[in-house]
Amino acid sequence: MPREGTGPDFIEALARGLDVITAFRPGRPVMSLAEVAAAADLARPTARRILLTLAELGYVRAEERGFTLTPRVLDLGVAYVRSTGLWEVARPHLERLVERTNESCSIARLDGSDIVYVARVSVPKIVSLAVQIGTRFPALQTSLGKVQLAALPPDELERVLAEPTRSGLVPRWQPDRAERDAVLREVRARGWALTDEQLAPGIRSVAAPLRDGSGRVIAGVNVNCHAAETSVEYLREHHLPLLLHTAGEISADFARLETVPHVTVPGSSRPA
Repeated sequence: MPREGTGPDFIEALARGLDVITAFRPGRPVMSLAEVAAAADLARPTARRILLTLAELGYVRAEERGFTLTPRVLDLGVAYVRSTGLWEVARPHLERLVERTNESCSIARLDGSDIVYVARVSVPKIVSLAVQIGTRFPALQTSLGKVQLAALPPDELERVLAEPTRSGLVPRWQPDRAERDAVLREVRARGWALTDEQLAPGIRSVAAPLRDGSGRVIAGVNVNCHAAETSVEYLREHHLPLLLHTAGEISADFARLETVPHVTVPGSSRPA
């Protein structure tokens, strides 16, 4: 089925190429031409040309059983993370938070009705869901998502949550609108969010918003733990104060970064 864009400047070939890259999902690291074509909803000749182009560019590798992505695909996500400046600002703060809590800590940003992880410092613990940079989950059932959804105006909130999730995960908690709105009002009032096994069994976390210099919520930062090891009370009493302090430090540093002028001087490649 041909891709339909929103205007005359829409590049269908680029959209199809991105569809091919995102066709590779967990559990399907190697896919045949037929599988890629079916997953991306493309004709086999079209899928073949795109795969061969991606292979020439270094993003795909042909194997005996089909095609697989190469690590170069990570460059696409890393470019986004680096462009925001969040990782450079947040890294030392996240590392200190992990040292003080002995739990994994992450930053995620809202993307439609999902969150996408953009920074993470982890500890080696067994959890029911694997998380890495680029992992996406339904936002409403995560603490990272709640603190960002709670900051949205009502109309935008409805529009965002109307978008279908692209995470592939069916969360445990399925609230009606009244329950959802009550939870987000509470998050908005207290300035932080807690999730207790609403996404999946064993997953418990607390999150705080990250803000830019204007006070706008731009991401969320959390402390994640296993429900069998850490009680809700300990999460609130011990981890939450540390998290709120860290969120304030990251937000302040990010606001300071935004005030630094970035000037490119033409022809200044020679050392001064």
